[in-house]
Amino acid sequence: MPVHAFIFPGQGSQAVGMGRDLAAAFAAAREVFEEVDETLKQKLSKLMFEGPHEELTLTENTQPALMAHSLAVLRVLEREGGTSLQRKALVVAGHSLGEYSALAAAGAFSVTAAARLLKLRGQSMQKAVPAGIGAMAALLGADMDQARAICAEAGPVPETGVLEVVQPANDNGGGQVVISGHRTAIERAIEIAKSKGVRRAMLLPVSAPFHCALMAPAADVMAEALETTMPKAPCVPLVANVSAKRESDPGQIRDLLIQQVTATVRWRECVTAMTDMGVDSFIELGAGKVLTGLIKRIAPDASGAAAGTPAEIEAVLKSL
Repeated sequence: MPVHAFIFPGQGSQAVGMGRDLAAAFAAAREVFEEVDETLKQKLSKLMFEGPHEELTLTENTQPALMAHSLAVLRVLEREGGTSLQRKALVVAGHSLGEYSALAAAGAFSVTAAARLLKLRGQSMQKAVPAGIGAMAALLGADMDQARAICAEAGPVPETGVLEVVQPANDNGGGQVVISGHRTAIERAIEIAKSKGVRRAMLLPVSAPFHCALMAPAADVMAEALETTMPKAPCVPLVANVSAKRESDPGQIRDLLIQQVTATVRWRECVTAMTDMGVDSFIELGAGKVLTGLIKRIAPDASGAAAGTPAEIEAVLKSL
């Protein structure tokens, strides 16, 4: 019998039309979208289904939207498929904001609490750094050691030696590392990467420099929010972005969620940790297939399947 991990996508997986066919086909999905709309006092589902793209990609909208889609998929699997995460998954994990989706799926947060926290997380991350000051870049064909060395070289401002922030933000595996920090330092890092033979180094179209020290004000906001909205113990353990270890203690999970705002998402190590636990099947719940693609590169012997549409859900139910 396969050993499953349920995994939840992060920012970059959103697209106009996400969740629309789910809502049309399943009352269970509609209920989740309506619950999130009511919680946030906005028609987030209409934005997901119809756009415009520019508004959907605002961080404060993208984060709760991706969570809503993921939880809608889970509700359909449970109600229509008669399956349950607690019975079927050894662990859960999510990429960045997907960690909140994973925790909501495992009962550590309600959908309402997760929506409020992610709306606040998106708003605070956007406000943490003035527009134009920060940036992120993808280094394709680089490993973490190379990325750290490039960041160390790019940090000092030429002539003055003043240190700017530039650090690995996402270790996505398969030779894909994302770096984050001050725009000028990121631009230096891109040139250094090219001079060192990194296959491709390019700026990413993001609205803020996520997962770096510049996000400290957002981490403070989330620390305060998570004091009043503490997670419960999840029904299955979380493999956390910051520790790349199995976590079940609510206090530790809270601390890791705060650290995650400024820390590297250790996705490659998370996947390796899950396979070391015996996981050989990864089910991605929600929008897109980004994580399923990364799994193929990190753990080629494991199977991966995305469940975001009615047809994909039907296929996944057969495999479960």
